[in-house]
Amino acid sequence: MSIEMIGEKIGMTQIFNEKGLAIPVTLLKIGPCTVTQIKKSKEYTSIQIGYHMINPYKLSKPMVGHFKKSNVPCFKYLKEYKIKNSKNINIGDVIKNTNIKENELIKISGVSSGKGFSGYQKRHNFSRGPMSHGSKNHREPGSIGAGTTPGRVFPGKRMAGRMGHNKVTIQNVQVIKVNHQNNILIIKGSVPGKKGNILHINKS
Repeated sequence: MSIEMIGEKIGMTQIFNEKGLAIPVTLLKIGPCTVTQIKKSKEYTSIQIGYHMINPYKLSKPMVGHFKKSNVPCFKYLKEYKIKNSKNINIGDVIKNTNIKENELIKISGVSSGKGFSGYQKRHNFSRGPMSHGSKNHREPGSIGAGTTPGRVFPGKRMAGRMGHNKVTIQNVQVIKVNHQNNILIIKGSVPGKKGNILHINKS
């Protein structure tokens, strides 16, 4: 059964393995998540989970009514995913990281850090112009291919603009250690975003 959870990034550090090699790791606080809604169809079942309980007065009346209908607390973050078998899942069940074990491979999705307005070299890794004296095209974009025909610039042209703040998914991330009491997950490598960024963890 596919298990998906919501968590946040604590930060990065390094640990040493048995051979004495330093391994860069990221600490994640995963869950606990609560099942807030179940929608069944002939092909699959949609499971909605909530993370980070919040006071009802901070939400809109339709959202408060949504949680009240399921008789569950109010949550700040919601996530819906599909599964095929939902016989053992009920509304109000709490999902913890007890199903995740060490050395397993998981998938992590999140929003990358925003880097603001960037030029075409930094944003798309384009090459620069000649740096010799007399050249007036060092970091300029140059021709963008537009003329009388078609008389416009096609959408999606790689140019300068806002960089970052995109959804990034990293697959086959190795789990180094799991702390079930504090809901802490230590994974190898880095994950998208900065400290406190909301992440979605999927274990197939």
